[in-house]
Amino acid sequence: MNHIHLEEVDPLEIEKRSFEIISEELGDRIFKEEQELVIKRCIHTSADFDYADNLCFSKDAVKIGIHGILSGAHIVTDTNMAKAGINKKVLESFGGQLHCFMADEDIARSAKKQGCTRAAASMEKAATMKEDLIIAVGNAPTALVRLYELIKEERIKPKLIIGVPVGFVNVVASKELIMSTEIPYIVAKGRKGGSNIAACICNALLYMIRDQKLDLS
Repeated sequence: MNHIHLEEVDPLEIEKRSFEIISEELGDRIFKEEQELVIKRCIHTSADFDYADNLCFSKDAVKIGIHGILSGAHIVTDTNMAKAGINKKVLESFGGQLHCFMADEDIARSAKKQGCTRAAASMEKAATMKEDLIIAVGNAPTALVRLYELIKEERIKPKLIIGVPVGFVNVVASKELIMSTEIPYIVAKGRKGGSNIAACICNALLYMIRDQKLDLS
C-alpha cells in the first residue's frame, strides 16, 4: 500500500481548513482587510495563488460593492455558469436579483442583427434596466468592451464591475479599458479568470455581509 498521508478533517471543517492552508502558503504577505477576503476566496476556488498578485481593486471597490448589495443592487453576469454559482438566496435577502441574458431570444436576435456577440448584446440589455447594477463578467471580453462603450455613452453606470474574463483574444485589453473608467472595479489582470472566479468574487461580497466580516462604517 502506498504511504500517502491523508488529513482527517471533519466534512464541515474542510472549507475552514482550506483557508488555513491558503493563509499558511501566503506566509507574511499583507493585504487590505476587505481585499484579503476576496483574494483568498479566489485562490480557494481556483487553487491558483497568482490571484494574490493579479486581482486589482479600485479605491474602496469592495465596500462600494457591498453597499450596493445592501441597497438592493441586481447582479448581471455573462454566463449561466456564473449565475449558477452565485448565492441567489443571500442576494435576494437584500432585495437584489440575479440575471443572465445570454439565452434570451431577444438577445439572439439582437446579436444576429448587429453582428455582435450575445455577451455584447447582453450588456446593451443591462443598460435598459432601472435598478442599480453590479456587472460580473467571467467569460466574454466582448461584454467588457461593449460595457466600456456604454459607460462612455453615459447609457449605463454600474455600482461595480467585476471584470475577470478568461482567454486570449482581447482579454487583457478589455480589462485595461474597464480600469480606465471611473466606475469602481475588481479586475483580474492578464489572461486568467473565468465564470467560477466571477461567481466567487460575488459570493465573497455576499458572505462578508452575511457573516459580518467587514466594518462598513
